[in-house]
Amino acid sequence: MNRSARARDYMAVKLITLTPDMDIHLAIKTLLDKRISGAPVVDGRGDLVGVLSKKDCFKVAFSASYHKDWGGRVADYMTAEVQTIDADTDIVEVAELFLKSPFRRYPVMSDERLVGQISRHDVLKALEDLW
Repeated sequence: MNRSARARDYMAVKLITLTPDMDIHLAIKTLLDKRISGAPVVDGRGDLVGVLSKKDCFKVAFSASYHKDWGGRVADYMTAEVQTIDADTDIVEVAELFLKSPFRRYPVMSDERLVGQISRHDVLKALEDLW
């Protein structure tokens, strides 16, 4: 197997992003309409500040069932401590990360900037291409 493939070779670069101040209802609608399981959250400078997943969105519904309050901002529900990978990470290393974690996607960084996102699907495609 040729192990020269990197995350940057298979990552998605046309990202749907959210902002921390976005209404959570709009964010949920975005995830559903775009049929994606999560999206990076970036601030006004374009810095990655979190990730909002559909799993995080369940917190909204759960909170509403107890508090009868269905609302808030993305920042209230997103995961702020985000595990990222570097764009030059070997694709086999990325596959190993997915095997060891529950994550469905990783934000991809280059020079401390968000440059893409790689999913399980992307890595499986890469491995198929390489074999």
